[in-house]
Amino acid sequence: MTTERVEIAILGASGYTGAELLRLLASHPRVHIGALTAERQAGRTPGEVFPHLASLSLPRLVRIEEIDPARFDGIFCCLPHGLTQAVIRELPEGPRIVDLSADFRLRDPALYEAVYGRPHVATALQEIAVYGLTELYREAVRGTRLVANPGCYTTAAELPLAPLLKAGLVDPDRIVIDAKSGVSGAGRDAKLGSLYAEVAEGLHAYGVAMHRHAPEIDQCLADFAGRPVTVSFTPHLAPMNRGILATIYVDLAPGAEAPDLHAELRRAYADEPFVEVLPFRGIPATRHVRGTNLCRIGVHPDRRPGRAILVSVLDNLVKGASGQAVQNMNVMLGLPETEGLAAVPLFP
Repeated sequence: MTTERVEIAILGASGYTGAELLRLLASHPRVHIGALTAERQAGRTPGEVFPHLASLSLPRLVRIEEIDPARFDGIFCCLPHGLTQAVIRELPEGPRIVDLSADFRLRDPALYEAVYGRPHVATALQEIAVYGLTELYREAVRGTRLVANPGCYTTAAELPLAPLLKAGLVDPDRIVIDAKSGVSGAGRDAKLGSLYAEVAEGLHAYGVAMHRHAPEIDQCLADFAGRPVTVSFTPHLAPMNRGILATIYVDLAPGAEAPDLHAELRRAYADEPFVEVLPFRGIPATRHVRGTNLCRIGVHPDRRPGRAILVSVLDNLVKGASGQAVQNMNVMLGLPETEGLAAVPLFP
């Protein structure tokens, strides 16, 4: 484990995930932020773009071509889907890279093209990229130079389901995921669907039966089920800034009961600092993980025999994005996994 400070760059630092990385890394004792890039905001200070960060001593935002990537130990890439792969393809092999876009999450280039509507231009890198749900793929993360940071909905779904599928406690063919997200999941760019009047005082489903996170969930769960999995997944936009709440309905395997699911999750995550399994029948809430890298999971029996309900919550900008990225980078660079991530939830 290294005891030296590491040099970090953030590409695309002017969005919500970039701002969260800066907030988290500001308290990281072994990180020095050496470069921040942002094409449209180049020349400005981070405090001008994000006033809540004005008290931090940070470098000005510059364009990507103005930095020397080879001098960094780690690079966080917060660029838009589709743009990232071409940028990462040109980076040197030295730095460890965590990509927060979706460009390297799907292993099959044909599936990526079908889901995202464009061909993949860095398939050689896609072959070496490791899916970065740290608790499930930690050893692979430790040994790679490129991590594909998972999506927020996917993290909330995969953490409760993967151990149960691996243990054979639930039916892989009958999984229903009903998930709600805060508006920050849509990014910081001005969009009609993110306007206050479009979001406040209402709740709506979107991407029904076609959301791009569904194939990502299928891919991960298949790793643990040992066979193909196709989930039913419906996301909803909720009138809140942060948070993911996933309510997951499962059919129990023959002989299994809801307390068995709870016991298996408790066993699987007993030593994990960022996954908390509540007491049986406990129900987590997004307000209880706000601002943290925590995922909290509850298990409850259904009123119908042979079924159970899982409820999973996390902060979509932290465990669902930037916090998980820091967690992955810590593992890649041999730093303590929890460093920079010790915040307790903000409440109320």
